Amino acid sequence: MQLYFNIVSPPCQSVMLLAKKLDITLDMKEVNPHLEEVREELKKFNPQHTIPTFIDTDGHVVWESYAIAIYLVEKYGKDDSLYPRDPAVRSVVNQRLFFDNGVMFPSAIDYANCLLKKKQQPSKEMLEKLEKALGLLENFVQKRAFVAAEQLTIADLCVLSSITLLGGLKYELEAYPAVKGWIGRVTSQFPDYAEFHRELEEKSMAYIKTL
Repeated sequence: MQLYFNIVSPPCQSVMLLAKKLDITLDMKEVNPHLEEVREELKKFNPQHTIPTFIDTDGHVVWESYAIAIYLVEKYGKDDSLYPRDPAVRSVVNQRLFFDNGVMFPSAIDYANCLLKKKQQPSKEMLEKLEKALGLLENFVQKRAFVAAEQLTIADLCVLSSITLLGGLKYELEAYPAVKGWIGRVTSQFPDYAEFHRELEEKSMAYIKTL
Protein backbone atom coordinates (compact mmCIF):
# COMPACT_ATOMS: atom_id res chain seq x y z
CA MET A 1 0.00 0.00 0.00
CA GLN A 2 1.43 3.33 -1.07
CA LEU A 3 0.52 6.83 0.05
CA TYR A 4 1.71 9.89 -1.84
CA PHE A 5 1.61 12.62 0.77
CA ASN A 6 3.10 15.66 2.39
CA ILE A 7 2.53 16.09 6.13
CA VAL A 8 2.07 19.86 5.69
CA SER A 9 -1.17 19.14 3.82
CA PRO A 10 -4.12 18.89 6.28
CA PRO A 11 -5.93 16.26 4.16
CA CYS A 12 -2.79 14.13 4.23
CA GLN A 13 -2.61 14.41 8.02
CA SER A 14 -6.05 12.88 8.46
CA VAL A 15 -5.13 9.86 6.32
CA MET A 16 -1.81 9.43 8.13
CA LEU A 17 -3.52 9.44 11.53
CA LEU A 18 -6.16 7.01 10.33
CA ALA A 19 -3.48 4.60 9.13
CA LYS A 20 -1.96 4.77 12.61
CA LYS A 21 -5.33 4.05 14.19
CA LEU A 22 -5.95 1.10 11.87
CA ASP A 23 -2.39 -0.14 12.52
CA ILE A 24 -1.67 -0.55 8.82
CA THR A 25 1.76 -0.01 7.28
CA LEU A 26 2.00 2.28 4.29
CA ASP A 27 4.84 2.78 1.86
CA MET A 28 5.09 6.53 2.39
CA LYS A 29 5.96 8.56 -0.72
CA GLU A 30 6.66 12.10 0.48
CA VAL A 31 6.32 14.55 -2.42
CA ASN A 32 6.04 18.23 -3.19
CA PRO A 33 2.88 18.50 -5.34
CA HIS A 34 3.90 21.96 -6.55
CA LEU A 35 6.77 20.52 -8.61
CA GLU A 36 6.01 19.83 -12.26
CA GLU A 37 7.78 16.47 -12.23
CA VAL A 38 5.72 15.36 -9.22
CA ARG A 39 2.47 16.38 -10.92
CA GLU A 40 3.46 14.42 -14.02
CA GLU A 41 4.24 11.35 -11.88
CA LEU A 42 0.91 11.58 -10.06
CA LYS A 43 -1.00 12.02 -13.33
CA LYS A 44 -0.05 8.45 -14.26
CA PHE A 45 -2.67 7.20 -11.79
CA ASN A 46 -4.47 10.33 -10.57
CA PRO A 47 -5.54 12.76 -13.32
CA GLN A 48 -6.12 15.46 -10.69
CA HIS A 49 -2.49 14.99 -9.50
CA THR A 50 -3.48 15.77 -5.91
CA ILE A 51 -2.31 14.49 -2.56
CA PRO A 52 -3.07 12.39 -0.69
CA THR A 53 -3.20 9.64 -3.29
CA PHE A 54 -3.49 6.04 -2.08
CA ILE A 55 -2.60 2.93 -4.07
CA ASP A 56 -3.68 -0.41 -2.63
CA THR A 57 -1.76 -3.66 -2.98
CA ASP A 58 -3.98 -4.71 -5.90
CA GLY A 59 -3.31 -1.43 -7.73
CA HIS A 60 -6.63 0.18 -6.85
CA VAL A 61 -6.16 3.95 -6.63
CA VAL A 62 -8.12 6.34 -4.39
CA TRP A 63 -7.61 10.08 -3.98
CA GLU A 64 -9.36 12.79 -1.95
CA SER A 65 -8.79 12.32 1.78
CA TYR A 66 -12.44 11.66 2.67
CA ALA A 67 -12.72 8.94 0.03
CA ILE A 68 -9.44 7.37 1.18
CA ALA A 69 -10.59 7.41 4.81
CA ILE A 70 -13.87 5.69 4.00
CA TYR A 71 -12.11 3.11 1.82
CA LEU A 72 -9.52 2.29 4.47
CA VAL A 73 -11.98 1.81 7.33
CA GLU A 74 -14.38 -0.25 5.21
CA LYS A 75 -11.61 -2.52 3.94
CA TYR A 76 -9.15 -2.62 6.84
CA GLY A 77 -11.13 -1.64 9.94
CA LYS A 78 -11.33 -4.36 12.61
CA ASP A 79 -14.87 -3.20 13.42
CA ASP A 80 -17.21 -0.39 12.39
CA SER A 81 -16.44 2.00 15.26
CA LEU A 82 -14.57 4.51 13.07
CA TYR A 83 -17.35 4.53 10.46
CA PRO A 84 -20.48 3.05 12.10
CA ARG A 85 -22.81 0.98 9.95
CA ASP A 86 -25.90 2.18 11.83
CA PRO A 87 -27.60 4.48 9.29
CA ALA A 88 -28.47 7.18 11.82
CA VAL A 89 -24.96 7.37 13.28
CA ARG A 90 -23.31 7.14 9.87
CA SER A 91 -25.47 10.00 8.61
CA VAL A 92 -24.00 12.23 11.33
CA VAL A 93 -20.46 11.13 10.46
CA ASN A 94 -21.15 11.89 6.80
CA GLN A 95 -22.65 15.27 7.65
CA ARG A 96 -19.52 16.19 9.63
CA LEU A 97 -17.31 15.11 6.73
CA PHE A 98 -19.35 17.33 4.40
CA PHE A 99 -19.19 20.12 7.00
CA ASP A 100 -15.41 19.91 7.02
CA ASN A 101 -15.21 19.75 3.23
CA GLY A 102 -17.61 22.60 2.61
CA VAL A 103 -17.32 24.85 5.66
CA MET A 104 -14.54 24.22 8.17
CA PHE A 105 -11.59 23.44 5.92
CA PRO A 106 -12.34 26.16 3.30
CA SER A 107 -12.60 28.84 5.98
CA ALA A 108 -9.37 27.64 7.65
CA ILE A 109 -7.36 27.35 4.43
CA ASP A 110 -8.56 30.75 3.19
CA TYR A 111 -7.39 32.27 6.47
CA ALA A 112 -4.02 30.50 6.19
CA ASN A 113 -3.47 31.48 2.55
CA CYS A 114 -4.28 35.10 3.31
CA LEU A 115 -1.62 35.26 6.02
CA LEU A 116 1.03 33.08 4.42
CA LYS A 117 0.71 33.59 0.67
CA LYS A 118 -0.90 37.01 0.32
CA LYS A 119 0.99 38.37 3.34
CA GLN A 120 -1.99 40.39 4.51
CA GLN A 121 -4.48 40.41 7.34
CA PRO A 122 -7.73 38.52 6.72
CA SER A 123 -10.77 40.63 5.92
CA LYS A 124 -13.67 41.06 8.31
CA GLU A 125 -15.78 38.82 6.09
CA MET A 126 -13.13 36.10 6.14
CA LEU A 127 -12.85 36.25 9.92
CA GLU A 128 -16.62 36.11 10.33
CA LYS A 129 -16.75 33.05 8.08
CA LEU A 130 -14.10 31.30 10.17
CA GLU A 131 -15.77 32.27 13.44
CA LYS A 132 -19.09 30.90 12.18
CA ALA A 133 -17.46 27.58 11.28
CA LEU A 134 -15.76 27.34 14.67
CA GLY A 135 -19.03 28.23 16.38
CA LEU A 136 -20.76 25.35 14.62
CA LEU A 137 -17.95 22.98 15.62
CA GLU A 138 -18.22 24.21 19.21
CA ASN A 139 -21.91 23.34 19.12
CA PHE A 140 -21.20 19.86 17.74
CA VAL A 141 -18.70 18.91 20.44
CA GLN A 142 -20.73 20.39 23.28
CA LYS A 143 -23.38 17.75 22.61
CA ARG A 144 -21.17 14.63 22.45
CA ALA A 145 -17.67 13.50 23.32
CA PHE A 146 -16.52 13.49 19.71
CA VAL A 147 -17.61 15.40 16.65
CA ALA A 148 -20.12 12.85 15.35
CA ALA A 149 -20.54 10.16 18.01
CA GLU A 150 -19.55 9.15 21.53
CA GLN A 151 -16.43 7.52 20.12
CA LEU A 152 -13.73 8.53 17.67
CA THR A 153 -14.73 8.38 13.99
CA ILE A 154 -13.08 9.35 10.74
CA ALA A 155 -14.93 12.67 10.96
CA ASP A 156 -12.82 13.64 13.99
CA LEU A 157 -9.58 13.03 12.11
CA CYS A 158 -10.67 15.08 9.11
CA VAL A 159 -11.93 18.02 11.15
CA LEU A 160 -8.87 17.85 13.42
CA SER A 161 -6.56 18.53 10.47
CA SER A 162 -8.45 21.76 9.73
CA ILE A 163 -8.16 22.91 13.35
CA THR A 164 -4.51 21.90 13.50
CA LEU A 165 -3.91 24.26 10.59
CA LEU A 166 -5.29 27.13 12.68
CA GLY A 167 -3.22 26.06 15.67
CA GLY A 168 -0.07 26.27 13.60
CA LEU A 169 -0.97 29.90 12.84
CA LYS A 170 -1.47 30.63 16.56
CA TYR A 171 -5.18 31.27 16.04
CA GLU A 172 -6.74 31.84 19.45
CA LEU A 173 -9.29 29.19 20.46
CA GLU A 174 -10.10 30.49 23.96
CA ALA A 175 -13.61 31.39 22.82
CA TYR A 176 -14.22 27.73 21.98
CA PRO A 177 -13.59 25.71 25.17
CA ALA A 178 -15.50 22.67 23.94
CA VAL A 179 -13.35 22.57 20.81
CA LYS A 180 -10.21 22.70 22.92
CA GLY A 181 -11.48 19.82 25.05
CA TRP A 182 -12.34 17.85 21.94
CA ILE A 183 -8.84 18.35 20.52
CA GLY A 184 -7.42 16.82 23.69
CA ARG A 185 -9.74 13.82 23.47
CA VAL A 186 -8.89 13.15 19.83
CA THR A 187 -5.13 13.55 20.11
CA SER A 188 -5.02 11.38 23.25
CA GLN A 189 -6.14 8.49 21.04
CA PHE A 190 -2.63 8.47 19.54
CA PRO A 191 0.25 7.61 21.92
CA ASP A 192 2.80 9.07 19.49
CA TYR A 193 0.83 12.21 18.62
CA ALA A 194 3.46 14.52 20.14
CA GLU A 195 6.07 13.09 17.78
CA PHE A 196 3.68 13.39 14.83
CA HIS A 197 2.93 17.02 15.70
CA ARG A 198 6.62 17.83 16.14
CA GLU A 199 7.36 16.59 12.63
CA LEU A 200 4.39 18.56 11.31
CA GLU A 201 5.67 21.77 12.92
CA GLU A 202 9.19 21.28 11.55
CA LYS A 203 8.02 20.55 8.01
CA SER A 204 5.49 23.42 8.13
CA MET A 205 8.15 25.92 9.16
CA ALA A 206 10.40 24.74 6.33
CA TYR A 207 7.51 25.10 3.87
CA ILE A 208 6.62 28.60 5.07
CA LYS A 209 10.19 29.73 4.41
CA THR A 210 9.77 28.81 0.75
CA LEU A 211 6.75 31.08 0.26
